[in-house]
Amino acid sequence: QLRARGNALFQAGDHGAALAAYTEALSLSDAASERAVLHRNRAACYLKLEDYTKAEADASKAIEADGRDVKALFRRSQALQQLGRLDQAVSDLQRCVSLEPRNKAFQEALRALGSSMHEKMKTMSCTDSKVEQMFQILLDLDEKDEDKKQKAAQNLIVLAREEAGAEKIFQSDGVRLLMQLLDTAKADLMLAALRTLVGLCSGHRSRTMAILAELGAPRLSAVLGVEHEQVSLAACNLLHVMFDSLKEGLQKDFRGKEDAVVLDSSRDLKLLIKHLLELLVLEGASAHGRDNALNLLIKVVPRKSPKETNNSLSLWVIDQGLKKILEVGSTVCGSLGSLPVTENSRMSTSVLLSKLYEDLKCDAERENFHHLCEDYVRSWFEGHELPGKLRAIQTVSCLLQGPSDAGNRVLELEGIMDSVLSLCASVCEAHQLVAVEALIHAADKAKRASFITANGVSLLKEIYKHSERDSIRIRALVGLCKLGSAGGTDFSMKQFAEGSTMKLAKQCRKWLCNEAIDAGTRRWAVEGLAYLTFDADVKEEFVEDKAAMQAMFHLAKSEDRSVLYAVASTLVNCTNSYDHEEPDPQMLELAKYAKQHIPEQHPKDKPEFVKRRVRKLLMAGVVSALACMVKSENPALTNSCRELISRVFLALVEEAEDRGGVVAQGGGKALIPLSLEGTEVGQTKAAQALAKITITSNPEMAFPGERIYEVVRPLVSLLHLQRTGLENFEGLMALTNLAGISERLRQKILKERAVPMIEGYMFEEHELIRLAATECMCNMAMSKEVQELFLAEGSDRLKLMVLYSGEEDEKLRRAASGTLAMLTALHPPICKRIPQVTVHWLEILQALLLSPSAELQHRGAVVVMNMMAAAREVAEQLIASEMLEILSVLAKDKDKP
Repeated sequence: QLRARGNALFQAGDHGAALAAYTEALSLSDAASERAVLHRNRAACYLKLEDYTKAEADASKAIEADGRDVKALFRRSQALQQLGRLDQAVSDLQRCVSLEPRNKAFQEALRALGSSMHEKMKTMSCTDSKVEQMFQILLDLDEKDEDKKQKAAQNLIVLAREEAGAEKIFQSDGVRLLMQLLDTAKADLMLAALRTLVGLCSGHRSRTMAILAELGAPRLSAVLGVEHEQVSLAACNLLHVMFDSLKEGLQKDFRGKEDAVVLDSSRDLKLLIKHLLELLVLEGASAHGRDNALNLLIKVVPRKSPKETNNSLSLWVIDQGLKKILEVGSTVCGSLGSLPVTENSRMSTSVLLSKLYEDLKCDAERENFHHLCEDYVRSWFEGHELPGKLRAIQTVSCLLQGPSDAGNRVLELEGIMDSVLSLCASVCEAHQLVAVEALIHAADKAKRASFITANGVSLLKEIYKHSERDSIRIRALVGLCKLGSAGGTDFSMKQFAEGSTMKLAKQCRKWLCNEAIDAGTRRWAVEGLAYLTFDADVKEEFVEDKAAMQAMFHLAKSEDRSVLYAVASTLVNCTNSYDHEEPDPQMLELAKYAKQHIPEQHPKDKPEFVKRRVRKLLMAGVVSALACMVKSENPALTNSCRELISRVFLALVEEAEDRGGVVAQGGGKALIPLSLEGTEVGQTKAAQALAKITITSNPEMAFPGERIYEVVRPLVSLLHLQRTGLENFEGLMALTNLAGISERLRQKILKERAVPMIEGYMFEEHELIRLAATECMCNMAMSKEVQELFLAEGSDRLKLMVLYSGEEDEKLRRAASGTLAMLTALHPPICKRIPQVTVHWLEILQALLLSPSAELQHRGAVVVMNMMAAAREVAEQLIASEMLEILSVLAKDKDKP
């Protein structure tokens, strides 16, 4: 039964479910012949799912049971071909041909494989001479022509990107030569060596392990820490590729018939990470080298998804390196003996700490993290005089920006808060800066905000009014902004006197537009606006100030990426794209009765005001700024930051007439990565924005070239059951548009397993969703695979389409009868099946032909014509009814040619 179910699922195109059925059947089966068939069937599923290693393994098990099983041999040859083991694939195919000499499919496959092997041999011999040539030029000590050397180095990079070239370089003692290039300390040669090594390591674990053993982790770490920015970045890229190859395992490895060697790369992973952690506190390392090391740790240490159960790497990094990471976070710029850092270093440290903390699974692990942080802060705070206190306070700031739970715990240590408040009044600018920033970050938390409102507001006002330094005043202002916005969007919860927030916002905009002030300080003005724009009056004034908007967009595109979150927050507030639920009227009455606080909406947050603000932002160039923010390969572009940007994009494409402009400025391109990576909410918002664009624009213009195929997966994600009805509807509408464009797009939609979900929505109670699903199926029916589904045994798909063609809803009838017209034209066997699915088929077809709608009549006539042509017995049934008379009347109608 399980095998039969697997066969039916496989025929229906649900390969994952078929695989599960065969696997369950295997667990129940003892008979060798039965197991061989199941292994052979599983191999077919794995081939469809593109898991070629498992396909080969299952086919091999079937062949062990029966060496003459041609199906298993053929499937193994297909898998081996995809794994690059062409000689073994040929051997299996030759066996197939010898067992079934007349099988045309086997002969054709053998011929095609023979020619592709010939091509590969040609490429290999050509590659051999190329590699030797490059090596000769680069090894020639007498060669003075620098251009020639550079060209040879560039050619090596290109060669390393192809598997044949990479293997040849590796086999020809290339790693030793590349090591010599690294040791020359010439930037261009070092870059060439690093980029060639990237090609050698990409997706190849055994080669990566061999290269790492030869080069050594200390050498790679030293290159990462060099002063030359491009070389450091190239080393960072190489290390990232190495980490991926060591983690992901054998993707392109060419192995023998069995996995003879089981490679354990966990030791190499830890060795590389250990050197990265040591680089963080190495005084000779450059500032951007330190940033690159932090970025790498962010990318490679925490788990990619909570579904992965093993967080041992994060635990190991916390035990071995948390204090080293905190060393970077506690650095006070300009103080004696401080580590060289950039303006992005502290933000990167906060992001790394946050990621490590989020990766912890239980209270004991979190408690250990808290203890290590508290011990570190105490070690600086006690017995190090003023410089130590500053380091401790800077660490608190760093933790509050990252894992805020840890920051709050440390803030409660004895004497920390008092020191922050007393240092706010310091005469030394550097000390005052550290303290005011810590106070601002502490004000984020509601518990702290009330304490600071009581103790710190007067102090911040004093600093704001009387300090002579803009850098201090702007930070004090942000502190006041945070405290002033503690009520969020609730109009009735105003912290400050009427008009105060407007004054603060005006000063923020003034500083933001003042180019005489450095970008690092102007960033704080955006931080202030991120809080103040909860107030609708502030939003209205901000969108009227085109200079301030453009100054903010300019900052968003600058090198200082720590401003991204503040810019995104400000834009979310201006477009009202945060979540806001309408309160239940009954609950409101109860709250009034109980004298509870009721949130109030600002009159200027009504839809017409929001619409006007969106227009103003679009005219000021918000889309190009957002597109630039998304391109950022920086830790500051966190998942929560991505979510905010997705929310803004969704607000920008709300009105159909704005969508063309958003696409023209790069919005469509920017939305694709947002829809594939980040928080679930962020991905959904971006996917919904893509759907809106796809519905009203020409998809081929909005997403040119290969980009259109990248849009399919996000749109299919909108069909999942946990999405809202509106998201389902827009996903279906967008997929309908794509499915009508080309067979390749329909194949992509099939591959993303969208068809079962589309079918599911054809039974939906909501008439618009049901209609959208039926229209989508109509376009998908142009694919051969989908046509076959309508003939599958035990399926009611065809019956549903016939019955929907007789529904009262005219749009649904149009979609269903259109699908029938397509199916009967493209797949004649369906014509014979129609009379078998329901006894009402004749009256439904007659009703279509007698409909007042010319479109429905046309569809009905096409179906009848196709059925007449398909089979004599069907034609006889049609003519025996009143169909001939109806057709005769319609044929004479001159108004409907």
